[in-house]
Amino acid sequence: MPRILGVDIPNDKKAIISLTYLYGVGPNVARELCHKAGVDGNVLARELTDEEISRIAVIAERDYTVEGPLRRQIGQNIDRLKQVKCYRGMRHRMGLPVRGQRTRTNARTRKGPKKTVAGKKGVKDLK
Repeated sequence: MPRILGVDIPNDKKAIISLTYLYGVGPNVARELCHKAGVDGNVLARELTDEEISRIAVIAERDYTVEGPLRRQIGQNIDRLKQVKCYRGMRHRMGLPVRGQRTRTNARTRKGPKKTVAGKKGVKDLK
């Protein structure tokens, strides 16, 4: 398995598809990386030479924000929103959807499993 920027990319896929396993690299950026490095993107990742892999790694680190620095940058942006106590920061802090989605129903990914609240007693129970 070739290793680029600390990530093992899959052997049995084309180079363009394998590069998308890097955080922050999608199909278009992967295509650009292959083009800039002078690598055929349709060749399988296991067939890449060590020189080609190192060229891709150097270009990815130099020209793009990927992996660790990108994760750190996103985390810092979220921390800044929390610190200035803006609406989005408060939503992040409370663990609720940030981008205007409804929360009356759905939003289970952010809110977690349902917390059942005891219902009202029936009329028969009051007698």
